[in-house]
Amino acid sequence: MREHWAELRIDAIVLAGGSARRMGGIDKPALTVGGTSLVQKAVDAVSMSRRVVVVGPHRGDLATHIAQTRESPSGTGPVAAISAGLSALPDAAADIVLILAADLPFVDSPAVETLLSELTSNDAAFAVDRNGREQFLFGAWRGDTLRRRIAALSDPAGLAVRSIIPDDYVVIEIDGLEDCDTPEDLARARESAAASLPETPIPTAEQARELVRRRIDPLEPRTILPAAALGCTLSDAIIAAEPLPPVDISAMDGYAVRGVGPWTVREDVAYAGTSSHVELAPGDAMRIATGAAVPTGASSVVRDEHVARAGDVLSLRDDAPARDDTRRAGADWQAGTELVPPGTSVSAAVVSVALSAEVAELAVRGPVRALLVVSGNEIQQHGPLEPGHTRDSIGAVLPNYLASCGATVDRTEHLRDSPTAFADLLARTADVDVVVIVGATGHGAADQLRSALVRAGADIVVQRTHVRPGGSQITAVLPSGTIVLGLPGNPLAAVATTMLITPAIVDALTARRTPPPLLGQLTPDSYLDSPVGRIVPVQRDGMQWRVHSNVHTAHLLNLVDHDALALIPPNVTPGAPVELLPLPR
Repeated sequence: MREHWAELRIDAIVLAGGSARRMGGIDKPALTVGGTSLVQKAVDAVSMSRRVVVVGPHRGDLATHIAQTRESPSGTGPVAAISAGLSALPDAAADIVLILAADLPFVDSPAVETLLSELTSNDAAFAVDRNGREQFLFGAWRGDTLRRRIAALSDPAGLAVRSIIPDDYVVIEIDGLEDCDTPEDLARARESAAASLPETPIPTAEQARELVRRRIDPLEPRTILPAAALGCTLSDAIIAAEPLPPVDISAMDGYAVRGVGPWTVREDVAYAGTSSHVELAPGDAMRIATGAAVPTGASSVVRDEHVARAGDVLSLRDDAPARDDTRRAGADWQAGTELVPPGTSVSAAVVSVALSAEVAELAVRGPVRALLVVSGNEIQQHGPLEPGHTRDSIGAVLPNYLASCGATVDRTEHLRDSPTAFADLLARTADVDVVVIVGATGHGAADQLRSALVRAGADIVVQRTHVRPGGSQITAVLPSGTIVLGLPGNPLAAVATTMLITPAIVDALTARRTPPPLLGQLTPDSYLDSPVGRIVPVQRDGMQWRVHSNVHTAHLLNLVDHDALALIPPNVTPGAPVELLPLPR
């Protein structure tokens, strides 16, 4: 009679090592399909187990309750890995031990449960893929049988898994079972996973920005000198290292005095940057400059316009107010005061504050470095235009728009169309934080960016957006962490998308605080009654903003002498304020 596996003690060993020689020696279990790593897919598939051991290099992204170990020496084959996994289990009481290799992109709990349900009186049950191949590294073993087979070996290193397969086993065909042994296998798996995803609603512009901020992880912080931090974002608050002022100083040109006048003026003068003056005696006065340290013994500082001097005798004018022009030590801030919170963009003022507070280093993220790629065989950058070609009118100016959003372009490339152009590009982007690609975001024959992102295992954050122009846009995260921003090819659409999405990408990468939107009111005749969000150029018209009518996306003429782009929501109510995206000058 078939046993009920749910009542048995089940442990699992996930094999997540190996060099993946047919894939260039990469860490295959760390590859992602459908946004999840192969090793995590295997761990999730054996979730009915009471204990799970992952054999292979340590993986910090696994849950803490998952045990991790490695065969010794590493890379000595699957039998050695199984032996190491058994040794890592705290006891030998498991009725069933699941063995699962982390190279099966579509393995899941139902597949494992199917395997368990077919394990009757046999010593083991193994899966068979759709090509009829027995998958001995996807199996359910009687615990005592597996332990005996491993214990009988003098040395498991280098042995093939067939060396431990028992005579009494059963095989079960598992629907959809296939492994990833080559780059082509991986590409097919990723495309299949993407095709099976349910369609999601197209986000509005506001929703697209929120998706970007929520799903992009921030860069790692680093520590640099304040003067080098311009364009970065604080990851830690600026805490004053010293008080300001550090000592009592004079706020004005005047006299340091002791007691009530009249006073006798001493010959020495307190200048800014000097110290160690002789202590003032009662009735003494001493000439002092703005910013100079107040000498010991002084009771106050009186400014020049409040005193009268006759020889060496100094007295207050009759109309002088009762005041002390001393800036006391720590009047602006004390040591230990938080001056600027984390998440603040490092401006020139922030740098100055850090220097004033004697802060030697700042913990920051950024600046965000970008690679700008203009794609398409029809794009011509130099020389007379050939028939069918288009002048590159965006590649030279887009860095200016990106800089206004907080991203610095390190370099610009022209990518010609070819079957592998985008795959090759995405494979060499680890030296930048963002790859901005102009063109190829549609669904035409030459628009291959979307499929290249899927094959690269990218997490597609935004597929397109419910806004015009710029609806055909893409934001994705490569497995390396590099962000890909795909812009429409039309110049105005490219700029509109840049100004809309790039600030959200920089917000996410640097964990900077998102400022409240800049709002403005359109002139009464400027409100657009449209079911789709619109991004349109606007000009100041007194206290309001006027929409430019008859906008063309094939050039930037409509941005000349315009101050901002207005983000107009669908079916906006006339008179309601709209968000403004300021344009760089």
